[in-house]
Amino acid sequence: MSGISIVRFEPINTPSFTSVTHHYKFQSNFYHHIELAMGVTTYSDEYTSPIPPARLFKALIVDSHNLIPKLMPLAVQSIEITEGDGGAGSIRQINFAEGSQVKCIRNRIEELDEKNCSYKYSLIEGDGLMDKLEKITYDVKFEPTADGGSKNKMTSTYYTKGDFVLTEEEIKTGKEKALAMYKVVEGYLIQNPDAYA
Repeated sequence: MSGISIVRFEPINTPSFTSVTHHYKFQSNFYHHIELAMGVTTYSDEYTSPIPPARLFKALIVDSHNLIPKLMPLAVQSIEITEGDGGAGSIRQINFAEGSQVKCIRNRIEELDEKNCSYKYSLIEGDGLMDKLEKITYDVKFEPTADGGSKNKMTSTYYTKGDFVLTEEEIKTGKEKALAMYKVVEGYLIQNPDAYA
């Protein structure tokens, strides 16, 4: 499996007056947008991949509870569906490996649309929610590109308690971990062209 390298974020825009808005380039095929405001912080990512949307969606979303612990055993111990059948309304618990700062988190699946490769879920419980956040919601969409790959969009919305405002550094740290998982799965699919075909 190819190695994963985390690269430095490079600001390419200045803050606006009413909210703090930054755009980031992440290598040549990544785009980030952050909006920080009192109470709600929205972060948007856009990634391109040579993997078609249906394959990437199946591996990263639909079968993540089986695949991710196998590919990343030093980070993720297990992913369990604790309520429901894995579809909308289900609760999924991610148990992190021993020694991790975060022991586990629980997500509620709001929407899972395999046909359109879209997925919505909320982080509702666990160490990763911190005392200063009410919840985090994620809206993920995988779209085809002309070259047979995919453009993958993710919007994360952080709902904070009181007057707490997340910093860009806190957001970027979490996103770098998510990007590392994304790249591991993408690398696996490139090396195993029949997997999730």
